Amino acid sequence: MTSPAQHALPALSVLDLVPVRSDQTTGDAVNATLALARVADDLGYTRYWLAEHHNMPAVAATNPPLLIAMVAGATSRIRVGSGGVMLPNHSPLVVAEQFALLEAAYPDRIDLGIGRAPGTDQLTRYALRQGAGGEDPVAEFPRYVDDIGVLMSPEGAAMAFQGREHPLKATPKAASTAPVWLLGSSDYSARLAASRGLPYVFAHHFSGQGTAEALELYRSTYRPSERFPEPRTFLTVNACVAQTEEEARRLVRPQVLQMLAIVTGGTLTPQALVEEAEKVELDAGQQRIADGMMNRWVIGDAATAGTRIADLAAQFGVDEVMVHPVAGSYVGTPADSTPAREETLRLLAS
Repeated sequence: MTSPAQHALPALSVLDLVPVRSDQTTGDAVNATLALARVADDLGYTRYWLAEHHNMPAVAATNPPLLIAMVAGATSRIRVGSGGVMLPNHSPLVVAEQFALLEAAYPDRIDLGIGRAPGTDQLTRYALRQGAGGEDPVAEFPRYVDDIGVLMSPEGAAMAFQGREHPLKATPKAASTAPVWLLGSSDYSARLAASRGLPYVFAHHFSGQGTAEALELYRSTYRPSERFPEPRTFLTVNACVAQTEEEARRLVRPQVLQMLAIVTGGTLTPQALVEEAEKVELDAGQQRIADGMMNRWVIGDAATAGTRIADLAAQFGVDEVMVHPVAGSYVGTPADSTPAREETLRLLAS
């Protein structure tokens, strides 16, 4: 029997929310992301995905297509994609046009990851949709996913309008099409991805629960498609890796405070620096929540973290793990860089 220590390290990828620290501007945070993407590219990471969140003081990832264009232009080989585009916030045609153009500019390097949740508060969602009424975009999610796939294809779609049939394409002459991945934190998207023959990713880094059940449902009900004859998935994890476990636990505290504020309805602020975070005292209830979160994360030195990631990959039967590097920064760190997040990637790759 293979011992946990003998599990092979899977292929590694990166998820980035473009965090904004208390000492950064939005421009600083974007420049830090570009530097992190170059490190991932140089180290041989498989893909680099950017999330979509709105109206949050500590997150600059508001527009995945724009960030994807910047990251793809700053790198040479790594796949770049969305983790994900929150489809209820957008018109399917706009999403299809954006990713068809990205695929044309960076062929075979673009991934379109799509989520069903709005990923924002009700006010921001209203503003994104310009208060549009009519059909419920969450209820129409399966149709929207289908529409995007057709619109990005070289053939495009034919739509009846004002008594005539009109061609509709996301781009004039597509030579290749970005693969669509469905993302989720429940079994809904697992079922939909399986029924459509699409790749699927469960947000293990966010919930940490229900992963095995969602992946089993996806695999057991998968209907092969021409592009993906076999089910395809990977795992996402929060990770903070440093020279020692003690250092990693110091560096992860700013992210812990961010997540604690989210799950308890606390006040959201720009991400604290490590020294600022260490001054925040947690009560017993908050500490229990924080400890529960950290137990699901990968925190430690390179050897410990590598073993943990290999064990998770074996446990869930995946050959790729997407790391969300959650290390914070110390006072005096250059504003346009995140050295500890870069170190997490370097130590894992070693």
